[in-house]
Amino acid sequence: MLRSLQVRTYLKISVGVALATIALKTGAWWVSGSVSLLSDAMESLVNLAGAVFALAMVTVAARPADEDHPYGHHKAEYFSSGFEGVLIFAAAVAIIWTAVARILNPQPLQDLNLGLLLSVLSSILNGALAWAMSRKAKEARSVALDADARHLFTDVATSAGVLVGLLAVKATGWGWLDPVIAIAVALNIMREGGRLIAGSANGLMDHALEASAQADIERVLTEFGHQTIRFDHIVTRRAGQRRFVDLHMHMPAGWTLGRAAALRASVEQALMSAVPGLRATIQLLPLDVEAHFADSRDLL
Repeated sequence: MLRSLQVRTYLKISVGVALATIALKTGAWWVSGSVSLLSDAMESLVNLAGAVFALAMVTVAARPADEDHPYGHHKAEYFSSGFEGVLIFAAAVAIIWTAVARILNPQPLQDLNLGLLLSVLSSILNGALAWAMSRKAKEARSVALDADARHLFTDVATSAGVLVGLLAVKATGWGWLDPVIAIAVALNIMREGGRLIAGSANGLMDHALEASAQADIERVLTEFGHQTIRFDHIVTRRAGQRRFVDLHMHMPAGWTLGRAAALRASVEQALMSAVPGLRATIQLLPLDVEAHFADSRDLL
């Protein structure tokens, strides 16, 4: 719950910063008339929409399990990165459309110095927030926060490219560079949008835990295993911030139910302490009993 609250706090800050950068970048475009600065401002609009949607999805993901969602709502975060990727594609198309129109109808740039200054200020805001969000995303294992941070880093890189390009325009007087830079910006953010959409679709699949988490699970089971205790059919998966492991624990058939349940509880607690966010489910079986998963009807 605390991690979810922290993630939502960062996303609320992201909304505020997005509003500030939209104002700065729109001002930069307004005073300069640069279509590449306009493209930069349009990407910030995507930042705002993405942060708002991410905040909504993180709020949904934090809901407790219910009758219709017994494993919780954690995968809702993956919709956030997918939605942001779609928005990026839409923004890229709009940027290219505007840039082509400027190529066909060239216009001189106005107060470029002030426009560049406003753009630099917005990049500083975005860069500081992206760095902080990236660190928190790793700590909280938040897909939505990580997607928002990645997009902000892309925005900073985009602004840097626009800055360099406009300095070249100023030095050479080649006005056609401005819309060409805008098209390059669009293609760059379109690539990032594709990555976000692919990551979102990939996250909705049931993937095993990362190698480090699986190693921690194996270490715990090794500590509890001995001649009369063994573990098998270990299956892991992840959903947003939540992680799951299912396994079988075999023990002597003569043990009382109370003794077996007490040992299972100890193993479950050790597993959940070793891997943050883990939920362990252990099925008890006698040593001479095996579970069967090779029934052909399971493949239907």
